[in-house]
Amino acid sequence: MTLAAATNESLANLSNTLIYSAMAVYTLAFFAYIAEWLFGSRSKVGRTAAALTSAKKASGAPAVTVKKAGGTAVLERPKVVVRAATGTRDVPDGPGAHGGDEQGDLYGRIAVSLTVLAFVIAFGGVLTRALSVQRAPWGNMYEFNITFSTVAVGVYLTLLALKTNVRWLGLFLTTSVLLDLGLAVTVLYTASDQLVPALHSYWLYIHVSTAIICGAVFYVGAVSTLLYLFKDSYENKLANGGTPGRFANSVLDRLPASASLDKFSYRVNAAVFPLWTFTIIAGAIWAGDAWGRYWGWDPKETWSFITWVAYACYLHARATAGWKGRKAAYLALIAFGCWLFNYYGVNIFVSGKHSYADVGLGALQSVGF
Repeated sequence: MTLAAATNESLANLSNTLIYSAMAVYTLAFFAYIAEWLFGSRSKVGRTAAALTSAKKASGAPAVTVKKAGGTAVLERPKVVVRAATGTRDVPDGPGAHGGDEQGDLYGRIAVSLTVLAFVIAFGGVLTRALSVQRAPWGNMYEFNITFSTVAVGVYLTLLALKTNVRWLGLFLTTSVLLDLGLAVTVLYTASDQLVPALHSYWLYIHVSTAIICGAVFYVGAVSTLLYLFKDSYENKLANGGTPGRFANSVLDRLPASASLDKFSYRVNAAVFPLWTFTIIAGAIWAGDAWGRYWGWDPKETWSFITWVAYACYLHARATAGWKGRKAAYLALIAFGCWLFNYYGVNIFVSGKHSYADVGLGALQSVGF
């Protein structure tokens, strides 16, 4: 029988300091992203309205041409292509939060640089937390939160490194990361300590790490889906001759077109869905090792499966002609809501085999998934 390693309080305190430092830098990045939106030029805003106006004129009554065919007049009308599916308009992507000018772009680059710095500091906080107890840094909700937010930022920075146009996500990302870390250090904070015996397994590294990655990617997909709904409504209003407000004209018109947002959210959700399937399978195998049964409809298992079904319905809906666009987007948001409840709701309000202490918020010792 091996004795549990003692907690290294110096590393644990260093971890706390790094997490607070990361929050401070994320705050600076948050203000830099706001500056990018506020001070970026609006001179290029309005391209969506211009594109839709041109398309409307082009789709007016087709001209009739008369062609002689051996003395008989033949009327010919040009073919008109009607796009019925939502989100398939021929609308260009917006210029981005910077508005297409150098000043706004400078603020955006500063914001990304600060985000990278905060990510490195937060990663150091997660790493030192792990080293303080020589185990995986996701044995309770506090650790899961700080790891999840770090991985979410890592996904964002990876997409940027791959030259994907996602800088518009930065403001929404830093806002939610600050809320997540604020909740972690205040309500969910748990002192660095050893795991309960049930969690001493290599499956902790496999099962929970994949759940964190899936959650981070699902989050990116959910934000882009939500923005798609706003942008689609904006484009619909313009196409119908309406006049959006100043906020919509200055913010929504800078985002990618609704079709681009819809495609992006679908791709990220579809890409990570197989990993979520593996996460559930890995959890079942771990349950077989720990509790002698692979599946028992524990609340955490049940909601993991509900989340899987919700995302499966979304992906199926995208492949069905009548469920593209807004209907599928609503399914995607419901699926992410299931994921959120699986983590926060089940851990806080429901007792089960995945809870390893009292359900009090301050002393919660429940594994993430």
